[in-house]
Amino acid sequence: MDLNGLDLNLLVVLDALFTERSVTRSGERIHLSQSATSAALGRLREFFKDDLLIPVGRRMVLTPHAEGLVEPLRELLLHTEAIIKHNTTFDPGKASRNFRIMMSDYAATVLMPEILPRMEQLAPGVTLEIVSHLDSPAEKLERGEIDLLIYPQDGNSPHHPCENLFQEDFVCLVWSQNPLVKDTLSLKQYLAMGHVGSKVGEQQTPTLDAFVFERFGYRRRIEVYAMSFNLVPELVVGTKRIATVHRRLARKQAAFLPIRLLEPPIAIPPFIETIQWHKFRDSDPGIAWLRKLIHEAANPTSAAANPGPQTKPARVRKQSA
Repeated sequence: MDLNGLDLNLLVVLDALFTERSVTRSGERIHLSQSATSAALGRLREFFKDDLLIPVGRRMVLTPHAEGLVEPLRELLLHTEAIIKHNTTFDPGKASRNFRIMMSDYAATVLMPEILPRMEQLAPGVTLEIVSHLDSPAEKLERGEIDLLIYPQDGNSPHHPCENLFQEDFVCLVWSQNPLVKDTLSLKQYLAMGHVGSKVGEQQTPTLDAFVFERFGYRRRIEVYAMSFNLVPELVVGTKRIATVHRRLARKQAAFLPIRLLEPPIAIPPFIETIQWHKFRDSDPGIAWLRKLIHEAANPTSAAANPGPQTKPARVRKQSA
């Protein structure tokens, strides 16, 4: 294969430049000095006979030629990574590797306390970087910038492998001393009370329970919007307000907050939380090991009933490319 003298390491620099649109940030991303990154950009401009990135005001933008290189370059680098890791072994007890997992604060709260003690015991050299799911999940997955995406089934990508992780439903919660609510909750009571809700991310997308109530034509008086799922239970404490939250999260918070859990007055359909990874990493044994660990943490009863290092989570589906 004739690469016309191109140093393939320069492609890693080019990918960072395409992502960051900044010589300084690109160097930090791939652990190069600013001068070395600038020199690499100069060599790339000479090779492609194009400026690739040009300054416009205080930022840099891609030239039309560079725009056409973004996706082929990212795919090439992911293919290369897959070739390097194909059929390699992963020994968690000896491994030194960092994994990036994107998930919501809710998913992190219910899963990480189960995952981290197991990881500390089984893989002391492995580290986790938890990335907010508010930051372009589909784009991050497609570009291979995250190793795993934990996300509701309805929102995952149709182009990459995916497994169901667990099913989740909703529960209402109130302050333990709320005088308006006894042991059960009627729809009339529910709609008459002030609510704590959540809107997360730049799009401020309503949660599933909000869609359900709107579909039935019910209007709730939401008096407080929280910036995260985890904050919602705390905001009902000391008030007469009510909140509708994920059941696993409510149970976690009830262990240390003065709150009571009540069944919703109407049926809110459950949703499926999934775990997804890039198709080029399907043969990565490290990713497979981490998926298994997450499955066991999400479903501890099933894991206890099926012990042994060879246990693997069942593949739900492999998405089309």
